[in-house]
Amino acid sequence: MKSILLLIIPFLLASCAGYQMGGSKPSHLANINSIHVPLFKNDTLLVRAEAYATNSAVDAITRDGTYRIATASSADAVLEGRVEEVKYSQVSSSRTDTLRSEELSMEITLAWILRDARNPTRILERGQSRGQTRFFAGGNLHVARTNALPDALRRATESMTVRLADGF
Repeated sequence: MKSILLLIIPFLLASCAGYQMGGSKPSHLANINSIHVPLFKNDTLLVRAEAYATNSAVDAITRDGTYRIATASSADAVLEGRVEEVKYSQVSSSRTDTLRSEELSMEITLAWILRDARNPTRILERGQSRGQTRFFAGGNLHVARTNALPDALRRATESMTVRLADGF
């Protein structure tokens, strides 16, 4: 009985030998634990897009849990972002008037750079992320676009966070 138990225990311990707690960061970001996110820049005409993008980035990083959000003085890296472009395209139109849109698609492009906080000239990672959403162009098109903006930015920043946390 004792010999069978001694034979089974190594197999039980070896079954979870490759498992690691926590995320699997890219190797070049292994020493980064905290990120500072200053206010994003805005190259578009969207009102308050920089504030929405910054808040979405902080929320996505916090939700992922791989990195902590920190102040500029205590962070290991700084994430600089820019709302680069917004594109609208028609998804569906009115049956009687093809120029009158009923449903539109919004695509937001974010450009971002992750810099080393101690040496800002050293770029750790850079890229572009896109987020897309659809919305109905009911009564007021401006209100519909403004309401769709946070969703498109959330999707773009989640894509950015996945790349920073998982490497793809």
